[in-house]
Amino acid sequence: MACSTADDDTFRQQARAHNGLISPYHELRNSLSKLKLEKLAVGSDGRNRCMLSPFGATTSRHTPSNAKFIFGTATWIRGLIKPEPGTGVCYVDWKQQELGIAAALSNDQAMMTAYTSGDPYLAFARMAGVVPANATKSSHPEVRAIYKVCMLAVQYGMGAKALAQQTSTLNVSAQKLLQAHRDTFREFWKWSDRVQNVGFATGSLKSRFGWQRRVSNMDSPASVRNFPVQANGAEMLRLALIKMTDAGIRVCAPVHDAVLVEVDCEHARDQIETAQTAMRWASEQVLGGFPLGTDAKLVLSPDRYMDVERGEAFWNVVMELLRSPSYEVQ
Repeated sequence: MACSTADDDTFRQQARAHNGLISPYHELRNSLSKLKLEKLAVGSDGRNRCMLSPFGATTSRHTPSNAKFIFGTATWIRGLIKPEPGTGVCYVDWKQQELGIAAALSNDQAMMTAYTSGDPYLAFARMAGVVPANATKSSHPEVRAIYKVCMLAVQYGMGAKALAQQTSTLNVSAQKLLQAHRDTFREFWKWSDRVQNVGFATGSLKSRFGWQRRVSNMDSPASVRNFPVQANGAEMLRLALIKMTDAGIRVCAPVHDAVLVEVDCEHARDQIETAQTAMRWASEQVLGGFPLGTDAKLVLSPDRYMDVERGEAFWNVVMELLRSPSYEVQ
């Protein structure tokens, strides 16, 4: 039986709230609903190519088919990505891109300071006065996790009830958490309120480079508030792709706030640096000089690409089952 979107969202939220205890079940459920490998658009050369549908979303983000695009399938299936001999693949993504965009567009100095600290979630907890100045990810993991959920949830207009479910806290605690965010990042909230008011009052919003969204009274206030972050994230990605292509970087796929690039083993570091420089430059162009950092995960042949946190364990389970003498192809 196919899973409803609401059910899948519930599983995802509970998996996050309970420190990964439910994650294997969520991964299994997600895999069974999406396990349609015959629909992956794979050519005779073994490469996955599909229509990316640029500008497909109202925010101008790409909207490739989840069934045809390797990054749209269950996470563990990405283990099928394997660089050719003499090459590697590198997944380069902006660090907390949406948070950085919100901080820069709102000109909220506190949020920008949190972003540039290297750990914005713990920085938020420090600014809110719930952890000491010398707190670390190791010393206060639970507090950091709660403030991370809050910081990310705000981007999507999550209310106290939903936040309480995600953080396994009482509703009143979630309300206090949201109030702490409002008190800490006041300029961000002024800007976010202004975006919503302008959108509904004028009937439209624009990104920095002119992508326009029509706004009607039927639209969700949360989606209106989030439009500048998503639309300018899309602008940023397009600029980075142009810059990388002009520099000779072989881009395999754009993935929301990241790119997968192919590199030569002997020149991998230089090519990755070029890609990261392009992404930093693109963020500065969109955000008026405010640079966003990037992370880079390099996989060289003969290893496989793997999402260690979310996909590797399930990949190993599947491979073990396939090697089992009792496994038969139906």
